[in-house]
Amino acid sequence: MAGSTFGKVFAVTTWGESHGPAVGCVIDGCPAGLPLCEDDVQTFLDLRRPGGGGLATARKEADRVRILSGVFEGKTTGTPISMMVENTSHRSKDYSELAEIYRPGHADFTFDAKYGFRDHNGGGRASARETIGRVAAGAVALKLLAELGIDVESRVVRLAGCDVTRQAELTPETIPGFDPADSYGGVVECIAKGLPAGLGEPVFDKLDAEIAKAVMSIGAVKGVEIGEGFRAADVRGSENNDAFLPGLPVTKASNHAGGTLGGISDGADLIVRAAFKPTPSIGLPQQTVTRAGEPAEITVGGRHDTAVVKRAPVIVSSMVALVLADMLLRNMPAKLENLKKVYGE
Repeated sequence: MAGSTFGKVFAVTTWGESHGPAVGCVIDGCPAGLPLCEDDVQTFLDLRRPGGGGLATARKEADRVRILSGVFEGKTTGTPISMMVENTSHRSKDYSELAEIYRPGHADFTFDAKYGFRDHNGGGRASARETIGRVAAGAVALKLLAELGIDVESRVVRLAGCDVTRQAELTPETIPGFDPADSYGGVVECIAKGLPAGLGEPVFDKLDAEIAKAVMSIGAVKGVEIGEGFRAADVRGSENNDAFLPGLPVTKASNHAGGTLGGISDGADLIVRAAFKPTPSIGLPQQTVTRAGEPAEITVGGRHDTAVVKRAPVIVSSMVALVLADMLLRNMPAKLENLKKVYGE
C-alpha cells in the first residue's frame, strides 16, 4: 500500500492493522541527541486511549509502546526510530458478518473498489488504531519542537453542534437528546505558539497546505480551517487584513490569517481547526448493500466511539507537530547564513 509515509526530511511511516498483532511507526530523519524514552511517548498515547465518560469505545488496550531502534542511552542516534504497540484486545468475531456487506460511511466499499478485497476486521488500515503510529511519531516531533521553544496544544471546541468552553463538558449529558446508539461529530482547535517566521514554501509546499494535508489525512476529518478559515469569505479585506506593528521583531495587531502569509509562517500563533464527522459505526438500523449489490439492512455491533472527536486532540497536535518538525528541518538550507552557522569557521 502506497501512501503510508509522510514528510520529506522528518519522515514517518505508520504500519499495522486494527486486528493484527501490532501497530507502530518508523521515523527517519530525527536529529541525533534528542533525549527520548518510552515514557515520553507513552504520555501522549495515554491521551489517545479511551477515557471513559460514555463517548469512547469500550475496547480496552494498554497501548504500551516499545522503542525498538534509534535510541541509545536515552538519546536519539540519528538512525531510524522504530516503535511498536501490541494489539491485545481485538475481537474479530464482532466483525465476521461484515465480510460480505458494506457499512455506510466506512471505507469498506472504497477499499474493495481499489484492492479487490479488504480486511473487514475492525477496518484494517482504515481503523482509528492506525493513529497510534501517528501519535507515537508526534510525541517525538513535539519533544523536538519543545527544544526550540515551540508549543503545540489542541482541544475540542465544538461537540454535536454546541460550543465547548471546558473539556469537562465532553460528556453525554451535554449533548441535547443524546442517544447512545447514535454518534456525534465535533471540531478540534490546535494552536502552535513560538513558531519563527519563514517556515513553508511559497508555491505547492505552503505551510498551510502541508498542515491541511496532514490533518485531512486523519480518519473522520472532513474539513480544515487555518485562521479565520471560511469566515474570511464573508468579510472585507479591510476587516480581514492583519495590520503590522512598528518595532522588531515584526508583529501583527490581529491574527485573522492564523499564522501564515503566502504559505509561510509569519511569527504569530498558528491556528488550525479540524471538523470531525460522526463515527459511522452506529447501533441504529441502516440501509446498505452486499458485495454482490443486493439490498441489506445493518446495525453495526462491536465497540466504537460515540464521539471520536473526544480522543482526537492529541492526534491533531501530532500531525501538526510532524509538519512543523519537517518544515523546520527543510528550511535550514533556505539561507546561506544558516549553512555557514553549521559548516563555516
